[in-house]
Amino acid sequence: MTTAIASDTPLAKSLPTNITILRGIHWDTYQNLVRDLESQPGTRLTYDDGILEIMMPLPPHETFKKLLGRFVEVTTEELGIEIRSLGSTTWTREDLRKGLEPDECYYIQNELAVRGKDTINLTIDPPPDLAIEVDSTSSSMNRMNIYAALGVPEVWRFDLEILTICSLVNDDYQPREVSLVLPMFDATVLMKFLELSLTMGETSLIRHLRQWVREQLAKSSTVVEEN
Repeated sequence: MTTAIASDTPLAKSLPTNITILRGIHWDTYQNLVRDLESQPGTRLTYDDGILEIMMPLPPHETFKKLLGRFVEVTTEELGIEIRSLGSTTWTREDLRKGLEPDECYYIQNELAVRGKDTINLTIDPPPDLAIEVDSTSSSMNRMNIYAALGVPEVWRFDLEILTICSLVNDDYQPREVSLVLPMFDATVLMKFLELSLTMGETSLIRHLRQWVREQLAKSSTVVEEN
């Protein structure tokens, strides 16, 4: 499902960005850069068959990726679902010559498969169940194609105007009305809480979200009892 907001709202303002594109970059060079930049977590690298994009995210990007991440964390906590949060971990497949860092990512359905693992190998282990992609700038790379190649089942993509829940179907992402990973959410609900962040402090917003989740659980319990 795709949910948009009016282009004159504060969320929809276009933003400048610092992006560097390098071509003809060998895989080993990319891997060395990943290691060299570990101490600079604000730098985001995207690699696709010799093309490397280096981006320095700006504050709005960081704000909304963190909010969406907290929505996941609060909701799974209230639902009693075990997750593994791996933030902007670098995910790569040398055989595919692709790699990227999501804004946030989570193992939810497959949490147990990677619990306690210090090293996750995507040629053996499952990819994260959910990735969050805040595209507040105009990336030159097709990051969704890379997510698809890595096999990430669901991506929440937000470009400050539109939030889309993308589900991987036959190696391509299709918009969905409701999240498969966290069925409590649809794009309209997620946008509602993002819009509230413009007028509400983050602590109050998260408290409001938590109350909403509890109300949804109470409604579900009532329906089950009635049936």
